[in-house]
Amino acid sequence: MVVAKKLKTFEVVFSDPSKAFYCSGDKVAGNVVVEVCEATKVSVLKVLGVGCGKVEYAKGKQKCREEIDYLKYEEVVHLDQQTRAPDGSFTLLPGNRYDFMFGFELPAPGCLVSSYRGKFGYVRYYVRAVMERPCAPPQHCEKSFEVEEPLDINTPDLLAPVAASKQKKVSCLFIPDGQVSISARIDRKGFCEGEEIGLNAKFENSCSRIVVPKAAIVAKHSYQAGGRTKVLKQKLTSVRGNHIISGMCDMWQGRSIRVPKLQPSLQGCDIIKVEYVLMVYVHIPGSEKMAVELPLVIGTGPFGGFSSRTSSVSSQAGSMSAPSDSWASFPSPPPSYPNLPSYSNLPRLGGDSTRTPLLHDCDEDDEEEGLFMLASAHTYPPPPPYSEVDENVPSGQQVIQVF
Repeated sequence: MVVAKKLKTFEVVFSDPSKAFYCSGDKVAGNVVVEVCEATKVSVLKVLGVGCGKVEYAKGKQKCREEIDYLKYEEVVHLDQQTRAPDGSFTLLPGNRYDFMFGFELPAPGCLVSSYRGKFGYVRYYVRAVMERPCAPPQHCEKSFEVEEPLDINTPDLLAPVAASKQKKVSCLFIPDGQVSISARIDRKGFCEGEEIGLNAKFENSCSRIVVPKAAIVAKHSYQAGGRTKVLKQKLTSVRGNHIISGMCDMWQGRSIRVPKLQPSLQGCDIIKVEYVLMVYVHIPGSEKMAVELPLVIGTGPFGGFSSRTSSVSSQAGSMSAPSDSWASFPSPPPSYPNLPSYSNLPRLGGDSTRTPLLHDCDEDDEEEGLFMLASAHTYPPPPPYSEVDENVPSGQQVIQVF
């Protein structure tokens, strides 16, 4: 049994520890710091630059696993004026600090993908130092570094508007019960963290149920391994509108939803994908929700044009002035329910039985109390008096009071 000699210090130190991330073409440099407790003979000291993506998850009894390499670098490091034995080995003495310098350049753009860590996979980059010694197992240490590939959203494809529409026929016990439709549009596809997305949408309800319009930014994480794909979805942030009763519609004009702090879209990886969508949907009681998805690309660089809110307003003004645009034909939205007069102070009928459940609006992530109708026998007061003037009588001669 060979007992390995203990090292006092063995670590990788980057030249710029404050550097948050690296990009394609950047130089990764630093030192391997070694201090020993006793005289140690070293055959060779190597530095490896490694970048790899890995996916691993279980599908029943089968284990799906896939790996891909993005960076492979190897260098043998030396000390200045280092004395070597005939076999190429050298000896490290206690009380001294040894700094072995290394440096390598990352591949050109298009060869790397950004760092990522998820539930079933990762893309990881690190520097590993390996010390090989005669008659002893090799020792190693490593230190990770982040790679973030630039993703510019100021390209024609990502600056183009995105729109989608959908309609669904609703039935009750196989009896047709009208339909619900959604039309949604955003001014561009590319956004960055912290920006406001201006959403234009129209919701029409011709069924007998009360529906609830909502919108949410959803992340899709796809893992591919063993010929299978595993997809995880996560709702990040959402907004909701007013309830839409039967025969009515609702319109969102530049409704804003903020892009939260999140990782940019992961592109260029063959086994892992991170995508985002703006899902605009309607919850229909007693039926599956209907949704349309507007694809989003979350970039790393700032938007070079106007703010998304300003551009959405200007786009809306331009579209509303064009008679041929379908958005111009939208009717005025109905009044907001919170702005309607409150009748909470009216007399109640039947003691505690004043709130009768009308419907329950439930979603997988929301806790709703539902809508309630007010059962009351109260007689509403007459309208206020007003004056009516007979136009056939000369001015100032006859005024009829109407009550």
